[in-house]
Amino acid sequence: MTTDVRNMTAARVTAHDWGWRHASRKDFALRHVDFDIKPGERVLLLGASGTGKSTLMSGMAGVLGGDDEGEREGELLIDGVDAREARGRCGLVLQDPDSQTILERVGDDTAFGCENLNLPKGEIWQRARASLDLVGLGYMPFDRSTRGLSGGQRQRLALAGVLAMHPGLLLLDEPTANLDPDGVREVHDAVRRVFEQTHETLVVVEHHIDVWLDLVDRVIVLGKPEEDSLVGGVIADGTPDEVFGRMSRTLADGGAWVPGRAIEMHTPRPEHHELHDVVLHTEDLSFGYGFPLGEHVDLEFHAGEVIALTGRNGAGKSTLGLTLAGLLRPISGKVRMADNLVPDHRENNVITWKSRELLGRVGMVFQEPEHQFVAATVRDEVAIGPKTMGKSDEEAYAIADTLLERLQLSRFAKANPFTLSGGEKRRLSVASMLADAPKVLVMDEPTFGQDFTTWTSMVRLIAGVRDQGCAVIVITHDEPLITALGARRILVSVGE
Repeated sequence: MTTDVRNMTAARVTAHDWGWRHASRKDFALRHVDFDIKPGERVLLLGASGTGKSTLMSGMAGVLGGDDEGEREGELLIDGVDAREARGRCGLVLQDPDSQTILERVGDDTAFGCENLNLPKGEIWQRARASLDLVGLGYMPFDRSTRGLSGGQRQRLALAGVLAMHPGLLLLDEPTANLDPDGVREVHDAVRRVFEQTHETLVVVEHHIDVWLDLVDRVIVLGKPEEDSLVGGVIADGTPDEVFGRMSRTLADGGAWVPGRAIEMHTPRPEHHELHDVVLHTEDLSFGYGFPLGEHVDLEFHAGEVIALTGRNGAGKSTLGLTLAGLLRPISGKVRMADNLVPDHRENNVITWKSRELLGRVGMVFQEPEHQFVAATVRDEVAIGPKTMGKSDEEAYAIADTLLERLQLSRFAKANPFTLSGGEKRRLSVASMLADAPKVLVMDEPTFGQDFTTWTSMVRLIAGVRDQGCAVIVITHDEPLITALGARRILVSVGE
Protein backbone atom coordinates (compact mmCIF):
# COMPACT_ATOMS: atom_id res chain seq x y z
CA MET A 1 0.00 0.00 0.00
CA THR A 2 1.34 3.44 -0.94
CA THR A 3 0.89 5.97 1.83
CA ASP A 4 0.78 9.67 1.07
CA VAL A 5 2.41 11.53 3.97
CA ARG A 6 3.46 14.75 2.27
CA ASN A 7 1.95 17.90 0.92
CA MET A 8 4.75 20.31 1.84
CA THR A 9 7.59 21.80 -0.16
CA ALA A 10 11.26 21.07 0.35
CA ALA A 11 13.30 23.71 2.18
CA ARG A 12 16.17 25.85 0.93
CA VAL A 13 19.18 26.30 3.23
CA THR A 14 21.57 29.22 2.85
CA ALA A 15 24.67 30.14 4.84
CA HIS A 16 26.33 33.55 4.41
CA ASP A 17 29.73 33.76 6.16
CA TRP A 18 28.14 31.91 9.08
CA GLY A 19 29.95 30.90 12.25
CA TRP A 20 29.30 29.98 15.87
CA ARG A 21 31.30 30.15 19.10
CA HIS A 22 30.00 28.46 22.25
CA ALA A 23 29.78 30.88 25.18
CA SER A 24 32.31 28.96 27.27
CA ARG A 25 34.85 28.58 24.45
CA LYS A 26 37.55 30.92 23.21
CA ASP A 27 37.59 29.51 19.68
CA PHE A 28 34.78 29.39 17.13
CA ALA A 29 33.43 25.90 16.48
CA LEU A 30 33.27 26.86 12.79
CA ARG A 31 33.51 30.04 10.81
CA HIS A 32 33.21 31.57 7.31
CA VAL A 33 30.70 28.95 6.10
CA ASP A 34 29.02 29.73 2.76
CA PHE A 35 26.68 27.50 0.76
CA ASP A 36 23.26 27.42 -0.86
CA ILE A 37 21.40 24.09 -0.69
CA LYS A 38 18.52 24.05 -3.16
CA PRO A 39 15.13 22.53 -2.30
CA GLY A 40 15.20 18.75 -2.69
CA GLU A 41 18.98 18.36 -2.77
CA ARG A 42 20.50 15.51 -0.80
CA VAL A 43 23.77 16.56 0.76
CA LEU A 44 26.49 14.57 2.51
CA LEU A 45 28.29 16.87 4.98
CA LEU A 46 31.88 15.82 5.63
CA GLY A 47 34.80 17.07 7.65
CA ALA A 48 37.36 15.86 10.15
CA SER A 49 36.38 15.38 13.79
CA GLY A 50 35.99 18.82 15.36
CA THR A 51 35.23 20.81 12.20
CA GLY A 52 31.81 21.76 13.54
CA LYS A 53 29.52 19.43 11.59
CA SER A 54 27.18 18.77 14.51
CA THR A 55 27.23 22.46 15.43
CA LEU A 56 26.15 23.33 11.90
CA MET A 57 23.39 20.70 12.05
CA SER A 58 22.15 22.14 15.35
CA GLY A 59 22.28 25.61 13.80
CA MET A 60 20.14 24.52 10.86
CA ALA A 61 17.71 22.88 13.30
CA GLY A 62 17.51 26.14 15.26
CA VAL A 63 18.53 24.58 18.59
CA LEU A 64 21.87 26.26 19.31
CA GLY A 65 20.26 28.77 21.64
CA GLY A 66 20.27 32.54 21.91
CA ASP A 67 22.99 35.13 22.31
CA ASP A 68 23.58 34.12 25.94
CA GLU A 69 24.65 30.64 24.81
CA GLY A 70 27.09 31.67 22.14
CA GLU A 71 28.26 34.17 19.55
CA ARG A 72 26.90 34.02 16.01
CA GLU A 73 28.42 35.46 12.86
CA GLY A 74 26.77 35.87 9.48
CA GLU A 75 23.45 34.32 8.50
CA LEU A 76 22.00 30.82 8.45
CA LEU A 77 18.63 30.83 6.70
CA ILE A 78 15.85 28.33 6.03
CA ASP A 79 13.70 29.54 3.13
CA GLY A 80 15.09 33.03 3.71
CA VAL A 81 14.16 33.02 7.41
CA ASP A 82 16.64 32.89 10.31
CA ALA A 83 16.98 29.20 11.20
CA ARG A 84 16.13 29.99 14.82
CA GLU A 85 12.71 31.12 13.67
CA ALA A 86 12.05 28.22 11.28
CA ARG A 87 12.16 25.21 13.55
CA GLY A 88 8.96 23.71 12.18
CA ARG A 89 10.68 23.34 8.82
CA CYS A 90 13.48 21.11 10.14
CA GLY A 91 13.62 17.62 11.58
CA LEU A 92 16.81 16.42 13.31
CA VAL A 93 17.73 12.77 13.95
CA LEU A 94 20.76 12.26 16.21
CA GLN A 95 23.39 9.53 16.74
CA ASP A 96 21.98 7.85 19.82
CA PRO A 97 18.61 6.09 19.39
CA ASP A 98 18.03 5.96 23.15
CA SER A 99 18.36 9.72 23.59
CA GLN A 100 15.46 10.26 21.17
CA THR A 101 13.01 7.70 22.55
CA ILE A 102 10.83 9.92 24.72
CA LEU A 103 7.62 8.08 25.57
CA GLU A 104 6.68 4.54 26.58
CA ARG A 105 4.47 3.62 23.61
CA VAL A 106 5.35 3.62 19.90
CA GLY A 107 2.30 5.67 18.90
CA ASP A 108 2.80 8.30 21.59
CA ASP A 109 6.48 8.64 20.74
CA THR A 110 5.76 9.10 17.04
CA ALA A 111 3.06 11.67 17.77
CA PHE A 112 5.11 13.70 20.27
CA GLY A 113 6.41 16.28 17.80
CA CYS A 114 3.03 16.78 16.16
CA GLU A 115 1.43 17.35 19.54
CA ASN A 116 3.96 20.09 20.22
CA LEU A 117 2.89 21.69 16.94
CA ASN A 118 -0.69 21.77 18.30
CA LEU A 119 -2.12 19.84 15.35
CA PRO A 120 -5.68 18.44 15.49
CA LYS A 121 -5.84 15.06 17.22
CA GLY A 122 -7.20 13.22 14.20
CA GLU A 123 -4.46 14.57 11.96
CA ILE A 124 -1.77 13.69 14.50
CA TRP A 125 -2.66 10.00 14.54
CA GLN A 126 -3.07 9.89 10.77
CA ARG A 127 0.41 11.34 10.36
CA ALA A 128 1.85 8.98 12.98
CA ARG A 129 0.50 5.90 11.22
CA ALA A 130 1.63 7.12 7.79
CA SER A 131 5.15 7.86 9.05
CA LEU A 132 5.49 4.48 10.76
CA ASP A 133 4.41 2.87 7.46
CA LEU A 134 7.04 4.89 5.62
CA VAL A 135 9.97 3.75 7.80
CA GLY A 136 8.91 0.11 7.80
CA LEU A 137 7.34 0.02 11.27
CA GLY A 138 3.71 0.07 10.15
CA TYR A 139 3.18 -3.45 11.52
CA MET A 140 3.68 -2.19 15.08
CA PRO A 141 0.58 -1.36 17.13
CA PHE A 142 0.50 2.10 18.68
CA ASP A 143 0.57 0.57 22.17
CA ARG A 144 3.79 -1.41 21.55
CA SER A 145 6.35 -0.63 24.24
CA THR A 146 9.42 1.27 23.04
CA ARG A 147 11.59 -0.49 25.62
CA GLY A 148 11.87 -3.73 23.72
CA LEU A 149 12.85 -2.22 20.37
CA SER A 150 16.26 -2.86 18.82
CA GLY A 151 18.64 0.00 18.10
CA GLY A 152 17.69 0.03 14.42
CA GLN A 153 14.00 0.04 15.28
CA ARG A 154 14.45 2.91 17.76
CA GLN A 155 16.36 4.94 15.19
CA ARG A 156 13.61 4.34 12.62
CA LEU A 157 11.08 5.34 15.28
CA ALA A 158 12.97 8.60 15.77
CA LEU A 159 12.89 9.12 12.00
CA ALA A 160 9.14 8.45 11.96
CA GLY A 161 8.56 11.03 14.69
CA VAL A 162 10.46 13.62 12.66
CA LEU A 163 8.68 12.75 9.41
CA ALA A 164 5.28 13.03 11.08
CA MET A 165 5.93 16.75 11.57
CA HIS A 166 6.28 17.12 7.78
CA PRO A 167 9.59 18.99 7.76
CA GLY A 168 10.93 20.43 4.55
CA LEU A 169 14.50 19.74 5.72
CA LEU A 170 15.63 16.39 7.11
CA LEU A 171 18.88 16.48 9.13
CA LEU A 172 20.61 13.18 9.99
CA ASP A 173 23.61 13.53 12.33
CA GLU A 174 25.48 10.20 12.14
CA PRO A 175 22.23 8.25 12.52
CA THR A 176 23.91 4.84 12.16
CA ALA A 177 26.96 5.45 14.38
CA ASN A 178 25.71 3.29 17.27
CA LEU A 179 24.01 0.55 15.25
CA ASP A 180 24.91 -3.01 14.34
CA PRO A 181 25.14 -3.86 10.61
CA ASP A 182 21.48 -4.92 10.46
CA GLY A 183 20.44 -1.65 12.10
CA VAL A 184 22.53 0.34 9.61
CA ARG A 185 20.74 -1.35 6.72
CA GLU A 186 17.35 -0.78 8.34
CA VAL A 187 17.92 2.96 8.74
CA HIS A 188 19.49 3.36 5.29
CA ASP A 189 16.60 1.53 3.64
CA ALA A 190 14.05 3.54 5.62
CA VAL A 191 15.61 6.79 4.42
CA ARG A 192 15.64 5.45 0.86
CA ARG A 193 11.91 4.69 1.10
CA VAL A 194 11.31 8.21 2.38
CA PHE A 195 12.90 9.73 -0.71
CA GLU A 196 11.13 7.37 -3.05
CA GLN A 197 7.86 8.98 -1.88
CA THR A 198 8.91 12.46 -0.78
CA HIS A 199 11.19 15.26 -1.88
CA GLU A 200 12.52 16.84 1.29
CA THR A 201 15.93 18.41 1.38
CA LEU A 202 18.42 16.12 3.12
CA VAL A 203 21.66 16.89 4.95
CA VAL A 204 23.40 13.87 6.47
CA VAL A 205 26.63 13.77 8.50
CA GLU A 206 28.53 10.50 8.40
CA HIS A 207 32.21 9.62 8.74
CA HIS A 208 31.72 6.34 6.88
CA ILE A 209 30.97 7.80 3.46
CA ASP A 210 29.95 4.61 1.68
CA VAL A 211 26.80 4.21 3.83
CA TRP A 212 25.03 7.11 2.10
CA LEU A 213 26.74 7.50 -1.29
CA ASP A 214 23.87 5.92 -3.21
CA LEU A 215 21.36 8.42 -1.77
CA VAL A 216 23.16 11.77 -2.05
CA ASP A 217 23.74 14.02 -5.04
CA ARG A 218 26.05 16.59 -3.45
CA VAL A 219 28.99 16.64 -1.02
CA ILE A 220 30.02 19.61 1.14
CA VAL A 221 33.29 19.40 3.08
CA LEU A 222 34.13 21.64 6.05
CA GLY A 223 37.71 22.67 6.76
CA LYS A 224 39.54 21.72 9.95
CA PRO A 225 40.11 24.28 12.72
CA GLU A 226 43.57 25.80 12.90
CA GLU A 227 45.52 26.87 15.95
CA ASP A 228 44.81 30.55 15.25
CA SER A 229 41.08 29.87 15.83
CA LEU A 230 40.18 30.37 12.16
CA VAL A 231 38.64 27.57 10.13
CA GLY A 232 38.61 26.86 6.46
CA GLY A 233 34.85 27.14 5.99
CA VAL A 234 33.69 25.06 3.01
CA ILE A 235 36.76 23.58 1.35
CA ALA A 236 34.93 21.41 -1.21
CA ASP A 237 31.44 21.45 -2.72
CA GLY A 238 30.16 19.43 -5.67
CA THR A 239 28.83 16.09 -6.82
CA PRO A 240 30.32 12.97 -5.17
CA ASP A 241 32.29 12.17 -8.32
CA GLU A 242 33.67 15.72 -8.51
CA VAL A 243 34.62 15.98 -4.85
CA PHE A 244 36.11 12.52 -4.48
CA GLY A 245 37.76 12.62 -7.90
CA ARG A 246 39.39 16.00 -7.31
CA MET A 247 40.03 15.87 -3.59
CA SER A 248 40.30 12.22 -2.63
CA ARG A 249 43.87 12.59 -1.33
CA THR A 250 43.10 15.87 0.45
CA LEU A 251 40.03 14.37 2.09
CA ALA A 252 41.97 11.29 3.14
CA ASP A 253 44.77 13.42 4.59
CA GLY A 254 42.14 15.45 6.44
CA GLY A 255 40.69 12.34 8.06
CA ALA A 256 37.77 11.35 5.83
CA TRP A 257 36.83 7.69 5.48
CA VAL A 258 37.41 7.68 1.73
CA PRO A 259 36.00 4.42 0.31
CA GLY A 260 38.62 1.72 -0.13
CA ARG A 261 41.41 3.24 1.95
CA ALA A 262 43.59 0.77 3.83
CA ILE A 263 43.77 0.61 7.62
CA GLU A 264 46.82 0.07 9.81
CA MET A 265 47.06 -3.32 11.46
CA HIS A 266 47.93 -3.47 15.15
CA THR A 267 47.56 -7.15 15.86
CA PRO A 268 49.53 -8.50 18.84
CA ARG A 269 53.24 -8.87 18.29
CA PRO A 270 54.51 -12.47 18.04
CA GLU A 271 55.77 -12.41 21.62
CA HIS A 272 52.26 -11.53 22.78
CA HIS A 273 50.42 -14.32 20.99
CA GLU A 274 50.68 -16.62 24.01
CA LEU A 275 47.96 -15.74 26.48
CA HIS A 276 49.07 -14.06 29.70
CA ASP A 277 47.61 -14.50 33.17
CA VAL A 278 43.88 -14.24 33.72
CA VAL A 279 43.23 -10.79 35.18
CA LEU A 280 39.41 -10.93 35.30
CA HIS A 281 36.94 -13.78 35.17
CA THR A 282 33.26 -14.51 35.80
CA GLU A 283 31.76 -17.37 37.78
CA ASP A 284 28.27 -18.58 36.85
CA LEU A 285 27.31 -14.99 36.08
CA SER A 286 23.76 -13.94 35.27
CA PHE A 287 23.37 -10.29 34.27
CA GLY A 288 20.57 -7.96 33.29
CA TYR A 289 18.10 -5.40 34.60
CA GLY A 290 15.52 -7.28 36.66
CA PHE A 291 15.42 -10.12 34.12
CA PRO A 292 18.46 -11.95 32.76
CA LEU A 293 20.00 -11.02 29.43
CA GLY A 294 22.64 -13.70 29.95
CA GLU A 295 22.82 -16.64 32.37
CA HIS A 296 25.51 -19.03 33.65
CA VAL A 297 28.27 -17.05 31.94
CA ASP A 298 31.86 -18.13 32.58
CA LEU A 299 34.45 -15.97 30.84
CA GLU A 300 38.16 -15.30 31.22
CA PHE A 301 39.99 -12.11 30.25
CA HIS A 302 43.77 -12.17 29.96
CA ALA A 303 46.32 -9.44 30.50
CA GLY A 304 47.66 -8.09 27.22
CA GLU A 305 44.70 -8.90 24.98
CA VAL A 306 41.79 -7.09 23.36
CA ILE A 307 38.39 -8.75 23.61
CA ALA A 308 35.50 -7.58 21.42
CA LEU A 309 31.97 -8.03 22.77
CA THR A 310 29.84 -8.19 19.63
CA GLY A 311 26.19 -8.85 18.85
CA ARG A 312 22.99 -7.11 17.84
CA ASN A 313 21.70 -3.95 19.45
CA GLY A 314 19.75 -4.86 22.57
CA ALA A 315 21.56 -8.18 23.11
CA GLY A 316 23.07 -6.98 26.40
CA LYS A 317 26.64 -6.03 25.46
CA SER A 318 26.65 -2.76 27.39
CA THR A 319 24.90 -4.40 30.33
CA LEU A 320 27.58 -7.10 30.44
CA GLY A 321 30.27 -4.42 30.18
CA LEU A 322 28.86 -2.48 33.15
CA THR A 323 28.70 -5.71 35.15
CA LEU A 324 32.30 -6.63 34.34
CA ALA A 325 33.39 -3.13 35.39
CA GLY A 326 31.75 -3.50 38.80
CA LEU A 327 29.17 -0.80 38.10
CA LEU A 328 26.04 -2.97 37.81
CA ARG A 329 25.12 -5.65 40.33
CA PRO A 330 24.65 -9.02 38.65
CA ILE A 331 21.50 -11.06 39.13
CA SER A 332 23.69 -13.88 40.40
CA GLY A 333 27.26 -15.06 40.18
CA LYS A 334 30.49 -13.15 40.61
CA VAL A 335 33.08 -11.10 38.74
CA ARG A 336 36.55 -11.74 40.15
CA MET A 337 39.99 -10.24 39.56
CA ALA A 338 43.41 -11.82 39.95
CA ASP A 339 44.14 -12.32 43.66
CA ASN A 340 47.05 -9.87 43.67
CA LEU A 341 44.68 -7.07 42.53
CA VAL A 342 42.07 -7.51 45.28
CA PRO A 343 41.99 -4.60 47.78
CA ASP A 344 42.99 -5.48 51.34
CA HIS A 345 40.22 -7.00 53.44
CA ARG A 346 37.84 -7.18 50.48
CA GLU A 347 35.94 -10.09 48.97
CA ASN A 348 37.17 -11.04 45.51
CA ASN A 349 34.03 -9.78 43.78
CA VAL A 350 34.34 -6.41 42.07
CA ILE A 351 30.70 -5.43 42.60
CA THR A 352 31.37 -5.23 46.36
CA TRP A 353 34.22 -2.74 45.96
CA LYS A 354 33.93 1.00 46.45
CA SER A 355 34.49 3.28 43.45
CA ARG A 356 37.84 4.40 44.87
CA GLU A 357 38.96 0.76 45.05
CA LEU A 358 38.15 0.26 41.37
CA LEU A 359 40.61 3.02 40.40
CA GLY A 360 43.75 1.55 38.87
CA ARG A 361 42.06 -1.85 38.67
CA VAL A 362 38.95 -1.62 36.47
CA GLY A 363 37.96 1.34 34.30
CA MET A 364 34.86 1.96 32.17
CA VAL A 365 34.45 4.26 29.18
CA PHE A 366 30.71 4.80 28.77
CA GLN A 367 28.82 4.83 25.49
CA GLU A 368 27.60 8.35 26.33
CA PRO A 369 30.75 10.31 27.28
CA GLU A 370 28.79 13.03 29.08
CA HIS A 371 27.83 10.51 31.78
CA GLN A 372 31.35 10.56 33.21
CA PHE A 373 32.28 14.26 32.98
CA VAL A 374 32.54 16.02 36.35
CA ALA A 375 35.15 18.77 35.91
CA ALA A 376 34.83 22.27 34.46
CA THR A 377 37.76 21.95 32.05
CA VAL A 378 39.14 19.23 29.82
CA ARG A 379 42.54 19.25 31.54
CA ASP A 380 41.00 18.96 35.01
CA GLU A 381 38.78 16.11 33.82
CA VAL A 382 41.77 13.97 32.86
CA ALA A 383 43.69 14.88 36.04
CA ILE A 384 40.92 13.80 38.44
CA GLY A 385 41.81 10.09 38.46
CA PRO A 386 45.54 10.49 39.13
CA LYS A 387 44.82 13.02 41.90
CA THR A 388 42.34 10.63 43.52
CA MET A 389 44.98 7.89 43.42
CA GLY A 390 47.41 10.05 45.37
CA LYS A 391 49.43 11.75 42.63
CA SER A 392 50.57 15.30 43.24
CA ASP A 393 49.00 18.08 41.16
CA GLU A 394 52.19 18.33 39.13
CA GLU A 395 52.23 14.59 38.42
CA ALA A 396 48.50 14.47 37.66
CA TYR A 397 48.63 17.33 35.18
CA ALA A 398 51.72 15.90 33.52
CA ILE A 399 49.78 12.68 32.90
CA ALA A 400 46.81 14.71 31.65
CA ASP A 401 48.91 16.79 29.26
CA THR A 402 50.54 13.69 27.78
CA LEU A 403 47.19 12.00 27.13
CA LEU A 404 45.61 15.14 25.70
CA GLU A 405 48.53 15.42 23.27
CA ARG A 406 48.21 11.78 22.21
CA LEU A 407 44.48 12.16 21.60
CA GLN A 408 44.74 15.51 19.78
CA LEU A 409 42.89 17.41 22.50
CA SER A 410 45.60 19.75 23.77
CA ARG A 411 44.04 22.87 22.28
CA PHE A 412 40.87 22.19 24.29
CA ALA A 413 42.67 21.93 27.65
CA LYS A 414 40.81 24.93 29.12
CA ALA A 415 37.46 24.22 27.41
CA ASN A 416 34.34 22.90 29.13
CA PRO A 417 34.03 19.17 28.27
CA PHE A 418 30.37 19.55 27.34
CA THR A 419 31.19 21.99 24.51
CA LEU A 420 33.34 19.48 22.61
CA SER A 421 32.11 17.69 19.51
CA GLY A 422 30.85 14.12 19.82
CA GLY A 423 34.14 12.65 18.62
CA GLU A 424 36.16 14.91 20.91
CA LYS A 425 34.01 13.96 23.92
CA ARG A 426 34.66 10.31 23.16
CA ARG A 427 38.43 10.86 23.07
CA LEU A 428 38.26 12.83 26.31
CA SER A 429 36.36 10.03 28.06
CA VAL A 430 39.06 7.60 26.95
CA ALA A 431 41.85 9.91 28.11
CA SER A 432 40.29 10.40 31.56
CA MET A 433 40.03 6.65 32.06
CA LEU A 434 43.52 5.86 30.75
CA ALA A 435 44.92 8.35 33.25
CA ASP A 436 43.94 5.86 35.99
CA ALA A 437 46.13 3.13 34.37
CA PRO A 438 43.59 0.33 34.99
CA LYS A 439 44.47 -3.35 34.64
CA VAL A 440 41.12 -3.97 32.92
CA LEU A 441 39.58 -1.34 30.66
CA VAL A 442 36.00 -1.72 29.40
CA MET A 443 35.25 0.58 26.44
CA ASP A 444 31.71 0.94 25.09
CA GLU A 445 31.85 1.92 21.37
CA PRO A 446 35.24 3.69 21.70
CA THR A 447 35.47 4.68 18.02
CA PHE A 448 32.05 6.18 17.31
CA GLY A 449 32.16 9.72 15.97
CA GLN A 450 35.80 9.50 14.88
CA ASP A 451 37.21 10.48 11.52
CA PHE A 452 39.85 8.24 9.97
CA THR A 453 42.75 10.11 11.56
CA THR A 454 41.38 10.09 15.10
CA TRP A 455 40.09 6.52 14.61
CA THR A 456 43.63 5.45 13.74
CA SER A 457 44.97 7.27 16.81
CA MET A 458 42.41 5.47 18.98
CA VAL A 459 43.41 2.08 17.55
CA ARG A 460 47.08 2.82 18.23
CA LEU A 461 46.24 3.88 21.77
CA ILE A 462 44.23 0.73 22.50
CA ALA A 463 47.03 -1.40 21.05
CA GLY A 464 49.56 0.41 23.23
CA VAL A 465 47.48 -0.12 26.38
CA ARG A 466 47.10 -3.80 25.47
CA ASP A 467 50.84 -4.21 24.92
CA GLN A 468 51.48 -2.72 28.36
CA GLY A 469 49.56 -5.65 29.87
CA CYS A 470 46.03 -4.28 30.20
CA ALA A 471 43.03 -6.43 29.32
CA VAL A 472 40.94 -4.23 27.02
CA ILE A 473 37.27 -5.18 26.55
CA VAL A 474 35.65 -3.27 23.69
CA ILE A 475 31.91 -3.28 23.06
CA THR A 476 31.67 -2.55 19.38
CA HIS A 477 30.05 -2.97 15.97
CA ASP A 478 33.21 -1.63 14.33
CA GLU A 479 34.55 -4.50 12.22
CA PRO A 480 37.68 -2.62 11.06
CA LEU A 481 38.54 -1.98 14.74
CA ILE A 482 38.25 -5.68 15.59
CA THR A 483 40.37 -6.62 12.57
CA ALA A 484 43.02 -3.96 13.15
CA LEU A 485 43.56 -5.06 16.76
CA GLY A 486 43.31 -8.81 16.14
CA ALA A 487 40.71 -8.90 18.92
CA ARG A 488 39.23 -12.06 20.37
CA ARG A 489 35.47 -12.09 19.76
CA ILE A 490 32.76 -12.89 22.27
CA LEU A 491 29.29 -12.93 20.72
CA VAL A 492 26.60 -11.68 23.11
CA SER A 493 23.02 -12.74 22.38
CA VAL A 494 19.92 -12.50 24.54
CA GLY A 495 19.42 -15.50 26.77
CA GLU A 496 22.90 -16.91 26.30
